Amino acid sequence: MGPTLNMRGSAIPRGLVRTSPETIGKGQGSMYNVAIEETYQDGQIIFKEGSSGDWVYIILSGSVEISKNVGGEKYIIEILRPGDVFGELGFIGGIRRTATARALGETTLGIIDREFLDEEFNKLSSQFRSILVAITHRFKKMLDRACDYTMRSEARIPKALSLMFKDRDTFIRAYTGNISAGGLFIKTENPLRPGTQFLLKLQLPGISHPLQIKCEVVWARKREGESSDKPPGMGVKFCEIAEKDYQLIKRYIAGLESG
Repeated sequence: MGPTLNMRGSAIPRGLVRTSPETIGKGQGSMYNVAIEETYQDGQIIFKEGSSGDWVYIILSGSVEISKNVGGEKYIIEILRPGDVFGELGFIGGIRRTATARALGETTLGIIDREFLDEEFNKLSSQFRSILVAITHRFKKMLDRACDYTMRSEARIPKALSLMFKDRDTFIRAYTGNISAGGLFIKTENPLRPGTQFLLKLQLPGISHPLQIKCEVVWARKREGESSDKPPGMGVKFCEIAEKDYQLIKRYIAGLESG
């Protein structure tokens, strides 16, 4: 039997059992229709940063840690308590999860009934819905830029390293302009668009195999005349990197700084 679908076609998370909707309150005048409940044990991941999903959750008991990965380091954004709602950005803006949600202690969550949310959302005028979606996307962009600023606080070391990046079905050879533990600048005449995620193969000196890193383009620059101080290329951040590869990059950069 396939997964149960709601009216928008989203699958109910695996392992959940649909129950009759019940009303949960948080203070006066704030009520939620809960269709599904699930209990997580301490440390269990509810959803990961970058994953797809548009379910909206309310904490019935326990706590939830919201965190982001910035340059291979975990940054805790907030600790949510019973009555707090999270996951709303995915529902409103249709965007991927902007952070990781993890249970602290035994935690019971309610998934707010999607039919109720869809019905209430569709009662809004199309103009107001568009405003809410725009706010959601702008918030995500601001959050990404804040994380990029945090990563750029790490030293960027000018260094030309051989690499390949995947554009659709083709791997393109290029070189780095600089590198840090959280990202790098790729010199290329054909930069990808900001927001594009791609697979990078980076070759470090003395390492027999290339490091494979999932990256995202933060900004791109095309050729502007013959200015050598602003070569065409793209600044990228590391989204997913194996811990051993991250440590290899950190050691390599430390060696450049000390040498």
